Amino acid sequence: MNYDLVVIGSGPSGQKGAIAAAKLGKRVAIIERTRQKIGGVCLHSGTVPSKAMREAILYLTGFDQRATYSERYGRKSQITMDDLRRKLEDVITRERNVIHDQLDRNYIDIHQGEASFIDPHTVFINGDGREYQISGDRFLIASGTRPARPSHIPFDRKHIFDSDEILTIDEIPRSMIVIGGGVIGLEYAIMFAVLGVKVTVVDGRERLLDFCDREIIDHLMYTARGLGISFRLGESVASVEIVREKRVVVELESKKRIVGETAFFSVGREGDTARLDPEAAGLKIGKRGRIEVNSNYETSVPHIFGVGDAIGFPSLASTSMEQGRQAVNHIFRHTECDTGNIPYGLFTIPEIAMVGKTEQQLTSECVPFEIGVARFEELAKSQIKGCGDGLLKLLFEPESGKILGVHCIGDSATEIIHIGQAVMTLGGTIDYFRQNVFNHPSMAESYKVAALDG
Repeated sequence: MNYDLVVIGSGPSGQKGAIAAAKLGKRVAIIERTRQKIGGVCLHSGTVPSKAMREAILYLTGFDQRATYSERYGRKSQITMDDLRRKLEDVITRERNVIHDQLDRNYIDIHQGEASFIDPHTVFINGDGREYQISGDRFLIASGTRPARPSHIPFDRKHIFDSDEILTIDEIPRSMIVIGGGVIGLEYAIMFAVLGVKVTVVDGRERLLDFCDREIIDHLMYTARGLGISFRLGESVASVEIVREKRVVVELESKKRIVGETAFFSVGREGDTARLDPEAAGLKIGKRGRIEVNSNYETSVPHIFGVGDAIGFPSLASTSMEQGRQAVNHIFRHTECDTGNIPYGLFTIPEIAMVGKTEQQLTSECVPFEIGVARFEELAKSQIKGCGDGLLKLLFEPESGKILGVHCIGDSATEIIHIGQAVMTLGGTIDYFRQNVFNHPSMAESYKVAALDG
């Protein structure tokens, strides 16, 4: 069995890369550990289920409508993990069926099993009681990531768990210690705080999410503290211990001891590449198991390419999809790869989105800029929806009006950021927002308000 392209991994980058190659008339295979895991971490334990859980929490708690209908929403203690998982299972099943249908109608072969290289053109597949080999003219490695799990942390899936296990816990705990204040850690920390869980976030950095605009993160931290979340920043964890049933003790290097029912360990992820035996193919693997690639996703082996979370930052499902497509177009059509202005979306509560440069980046680069801000409390649509917490910020050149960055926190942030992305990519200026009519009432109207402010 020889293929024009063999794709290892069926997450967003693997799926879209495989389909793009099939549409070019190539013979394509995808290797995934089991057919049930088609869709990868994104579908089964990462992006899709965590966002589905977020929506379930917002709906069941009535969080967005508390200010308007506070007397109707006081039943958080009655919500169970089974209530939350009900939504997850429905979404995952539907999305998995969509992916299977896409792969089937593009005549992509699915091989089930663990893949490992024998040589640069051959992989060994071990799964479902079968052992066999397939070969490929070119390979696209989209193997994704797995949670970092230090050996001294006593994971038991009940008291101490990682981001792949948090969705399977039996019950909503009364308290949770979140170790690691990255994107995943903060998303889950705020979700559980909305459910009434007492949450403490521990992180070794003095500032969290430093790739985001500082004012936006300050706003998020203010909101999180309002939900009762405690932050222990600049603190390193010395040990984690289960002392008895529903009792975990996290000792910090500063000798502080934090006690909770559970601990959620979320200190980064590492490339899921070790079992691929990359050395047999001549591949170079970097820090934390990441595949080293250039701007066209080429590895050190000319016919092997890497995409998605396995190559590192930004590790976004949206970006991974485009990486898969562009890598395949480079392989078979020799086009150059460029993902353009990448939008970032963080599904915290409230959600955050950004595109372009931050104030801090522009300042360090000595680029002059002006600011226009729209506060969501000024928007009629925000008041109608009961979610007045948030803002949208435009950064632009003072002389030309060219948009340098858009930063947003609040309801619909991950949706309306694409308006700013489109104007930036097409070379527009702040005058577009100032001169054009936006629907009223709408969240998109925030661009008009920010432009006039600017």
